[in-house]
Amino acid sequence: MENKILYWGIVAGIIVVAYILSLVARKILARIIKRKSESLKEDPTKFVFLKNSVSFIIYSIALIVIFLITPSLNDIGKGLFAGAGIIAATIGFASQKAFSNILSGIFILIFKPFSVQDTIELKADVLKGVVEEITLRHTVIRDYENRRIIIPNSLIGETILVNSSIVEEKINKHIEFGISYDSDIDLAKSIIQDEIIKHPLFVDIREPKEKKKKKPEIVMRVVALSDFSVNIKAYAWTNSNDDAFVLHCDVLESVKKRFDKEGVEIPFPYRTIVFKNDKKEQVIP
Repeated sequence: MENKILYWGIVAGIIVVAYILSLVARKILARIIKRKSESLKEDPTKFVFLKNSVSFIIYSIALIVIFLITPSLNDIGKGLFAGAGIIAATIGFASQKAFSNILSGIFILIFKPFSVQDTIELKADVLKGVVEEITLRHTVIRDYENRRIIIPNSLIGETILVNSSIVEEKINKHIEFGISYDSDIDLAKSIIQDEIIKHPLFVDIREPKEKKKKKPEIVMRVVALSDFSVNIKAYAWTNSNDDAFVLHCDVLESVKKRFDKEGVEIPFPYRTIVFKNDKKEQVIP
C-alpha cells in the first residue's frame, strides 16, 4: 500500500514538475521573443518555434520517465515488443501527416523561406498576411482583416509563396492608369509623377550619380494600347508592403482628381441599346 502511495506520489510529482517546467520555459522564451522582436538584428523565428515545441518535448520526457518507473508498463512494453512491426506500421500510417508537418516545420526553421513577422502571400490560395507563429504542426498567418489563417506545415512547404520581407522590405509598386486616346499622354505622365513624388510614403532610391544625370524619380511606361484606353504604368518605390498599399490607394484618388481638373479623360466602355418594334428602331447611345 505504501509503495503504491509512493509510486502515485512520484507520478504526480513528475507531472507537476513537467507542468511547471513547461510554463516557466514558455514564459522565458516569450520574453526572449519579445526582446528579439524589438531588435532589427535578431530573427525571433527559432525562439517562437522552440517555445511552441517545448511543452511537447517536456511532456514527452515526463511520459517516458513514468513509463520506465512503472513495472506494469514495462511488462506491457515487453509484450508489445513482439508485435512491434505491426504496431510501428499502424502508428506510422496513422501519424504520417503529423510527422510530415513536424518535418516540414523543421525544414522551414532550417532553410527559412519565411520567418516570423514576414509578410507573405500564398499564390495558390491568394492569401496574404504576416507570419505570427511557426509550430511543430502548423504556421499561423495574420491576414489584413486581423483573422488568423492556420496552415499545416506540410502544405505551406509545398506552396509557391511570395515573401515581401525575405531580403529587404522595399517594394516597387506598379500603379497603372488608363487614359483616352484623345488625352495628352505627356500631361497625364506629369500629373502621375507629381502626385507620386509628393506622397509622404514615396522613396527616392536613385544613387547620387543617377541624380546628377537627372534620371527621373518615377519610371513610367506606356504598357498597352487597349480597345478603350492608353495604359500607363508607373513604378514607385516605398519602404514596405503596407506603405505600398497605402500609396497605391492614395495616388489613385489624387490622380483621378487631377485628371478631372486638367481635362485628362479616364475612358469607360459605351453601350448602344437598340429597341426594335414593328414601326421603327430607336438607337440610344
